[in-house]
Amino acid sequence: MPVDLQALFPKLIHLMLDTVFVVDRDNQIVFVSDACEALLGYRADELTGTPITNYIHPDDLSATQASIVRVMNGQSHVDFRNRYLRKDGAVVHILWAAHWSDEVGARIGVARNVTALRQAEEELHFLAHHDPLTHLTNRSLFTDRLDSALRSAHRHQNTLALLFLDIDDFKGINDAHGHVIGDRVLRTVARRLEGCVRETDTVARMGGDEFTLLLTDIQSPDAVYEKIRQILAVLSEPLGAEFEGMDMPSCSIGVAFYPADGEDADTLLRHADGDMYRIKRHRSVTG
Repeated sequence: MPVDLQALFPKLIHLMLDTVFVVDRDNQIVFVSDACEALLGYRADELTGTPITNYIHPDDLSATQASIVRVMNGQSHVDFRNRYLRKDGAVVHILWAAHWSDEVGARIGVARNVTALRQAEEELHFLAHHDPLTHLTNRSLFTDRLDSALRSAHRHQNTLALLFLDIDDFKGINDAHGHVIGDRVLRTVARRLEGCVRETDTVARMGGDEFTLLLTDIQSPDAVYEKIRQILAVLSEPLGAEFEGMDMPSCSIGVAFYPADGEDADTLLRHADGDMYRIKRHRSVTG
């Protein structure tokens, strides 16, 4: 016997893992498939007759309204992303395919939960720009920020400082205590450095036991040297009990100023690196 497709279609809609919405020209929800309860936490009868805009994340409302206008003007939107607020208050990321139906007199949209995909994208973006051990900015992102800061400093005739930090005899720490302890030292240094600077400054791990700090909008060289003294004091504070009585290693910090010591990133990095090694050699000679 022939299949009754008209009777089958409603059942198929409710079997879909994605959620189907039908919304009238006044933004009132007139139909929603059963999958919406998994998506937003609301039963279909709770949503029907309410404005769909009630559930959009406030920060995405403007962009969503622009997409709605586009769809109602006859332009399908099949790759729009926004965020909705679930019944329990959680945020869900949604990928939409939507078009306006003149025959029905309503906007038809299919919503897919892409929260896990969004989280994976954010994690990949973070890993591409941050050191996996310390979670500090990595060399690539630091270079981009330094170049941007240099352009801004040139444009506004400002001064900036670049600090280059190295842990003294870090190899000895790994040899004597193992790489697990060495990694803990690196993470401790990273957190202490972050605590010494402003949100507008940047701390990066360049590799191994080398770190850089970009200080922008500095008031004077004296202020930078005072900041270096503060950093060294913080880094010299005792380590926690998990280090089993190990002393915090000393660190050497070199500095370069823009524009006095260079006007491009490579020159400034070489100057700060050289200054750091000069300090390290002086310390080894004087004991």
